[in-house]
Amino acid sequence: MIDLRSDTSTRPTVAMRQAMAEAEVGDDVYGEDPTVLRLQELAAKTVGKEAAIWVPTGTMGNLSAVLAHCYERGSEVIVGDQSHVYQYEAGGMSGLGGVAFNVVPTQRNGELALEDLMEAVRPDDQHCARTALICLENTHNRCGGTALSLEYMRKVKTFADAKGLPVHLDGARVFNAAVSLGVHVSAVTDLVTSVQFCLSKGLGAPAGSIVAGPKPIIDRVHRLRKMLGGGMRQVGVLAAPGLLALTEMSKRLEEDHRNAQHLAKGLASLPDVDIDLDLVHSNIVTFRLRHSSASAVYGLVKGLQGRNVLALPFRAGVRLVTHNDVSFKDCQVALDAIKDVLESMRDNTTYTNGSGTDETFAPTGYQ
Repeated sequence: MIDLRSDTSTRPTVAMRQAMAEAEVGDDVYGEDPTVLRLQELAAKTVGKEAAIWVPTGTMGNLSAVLAHCYERGSEVIVGDQSHVYQYEAGGMSGLGGVAFNVVPTQRNGELALEDLMEAVRPDDQHCARTALICLENTHNRCGGTALSLEYMRKVKTFADAKGLPVHLDGARVFNAAVSLGVHVSAVTDLVTSVQFCLSKGLGAPAGSIVAGPKPIIDRVHRLRKMLGGGMRQVGVLAAPGLLALTEMSKRLEEDHRNAQHLAKGLASLPDVDIDLDLVHSNIVTFRLRHSSASAVYGLVKGLQGRNVLALPFRAGVRLVTHNDVSFKDCQVALDAIKDVLESMRDNTTYTNGSGTDETFAPTGYQ
């Protein structure tokens, strides 16, 4: 089965499994797991931050980081309407932390327009919530893996600094962003106050994320992690593959990007497919079907499954994500399967005259 639904489906490598079996462990709640300590030190150094902490999931990482910045209940965080923290993290920031979302439009490339950020910052007035944080996402999930440019991020930083606001980056795939931009990851993370990045997506570890930033913020995240149930004991067995994710797997992401480009260009050659190649920046490829209904999208996904290719229905279209478990040959097999299924659907007249509605949809909580 060729699984192109998400890079969360990556399985730990042989080297990771060996590292897990041999990991030196201790009680991490007591701060005594040497493997976790090594991972946190390496992570902080890699992204150029004062401190870092391992957390079980990216959602917990973003939640604890935002609450660390927005420690006063009723504070506001400025987010994009298509951001993962707003769309797919169960409203935890408001539900658990009393943090309000101030939502601004997301541009097609994942940016939040500077004029919208300017307008979103509340005045220092007793009638208003306190603006406490700006949250960006890089690469941007719902925008199809687009990478925010360094020029744009510098502008946001300049604006935020002038307003005395920190910036948190949901960098679940920030290493993909760095590859897309042709820079070291620290060139991206230097432009934000704090960052969360996943070890379990393109980096291939079985679980875990990192939150990095100034030590006072990470100290708060540490306490919040415990409050949220994320304090774990001999967790070096999960930190060990995280070390390999940072030192080894980050070097191979360019291969995933090349495979995504191959998929995207192949899809662009199909008459039934609508795809914007200018928005394929990393390992995510999204496309729509021309003149079709939502039921046709599901028909394509179901047809692909019958040909041992897994794809994800996504915002009235389809999403494909390349990763360590998907080869160039797999991508070609997937392209051939897509072509065959679309031809079959056209021949059966179920393609352009599907019975479903043209609503925008996506499975709950996709990563």
